[in-house]
Amino acid sequence: MSPTAHNRVEVLHGVNLDALGRRDPDHYGTITLPELEFRIKRFGQELDLEIAFFQTNHEGDYVERLHRLPEVADAAILNPGAWTHYSWAIRDALEIAGLPAVEVHLSDVTEREEWRRESVLDGLVLASVSGKGPAGYRDALKLLREKLGA
Repeated sequence: MSPTAHNRVEVLHGVNLDALGRRDPDHYGTITLPELEFRIKRFGQELDLEIAFFQTNHEGDYVERLHRLPEVADAAILNPGAWTHYSWAIRDALEIAGLPAVEVHLSDVTEREEWRRESVLDGLVLASVSGKGPAGYRDALKLLREKLGA
């Protein structure tokens, strides 16, 4: 499929996701970010989706990437990390981007601290997938593939 076939998905990882493999393995497992991205890329190939990645620990960079997202992607998977729970700037930038998106979390945020149970992305994303580890990204890609008609 060519990039004009509406099959481009960008995966945006936020704050502290670059520390996977060193973070609490009870919540995040032992997978590193490069290992996770390798798996996601493979999931995307199985679904005939073109996958790109972005990660930053700087909220403004995340917002800027969302502003430019319609130029490089047809849909997005977001794991903003802790920003999920309080960054209204990221919510506004996702709304501006106007692309179909799915929120993903490796850990089950509904079973963790009270503050992690809230998402500023609610109402903007097609779905929120949490607690499925790397497989949650496959679920998100399937949802986006269906939405894009890819």
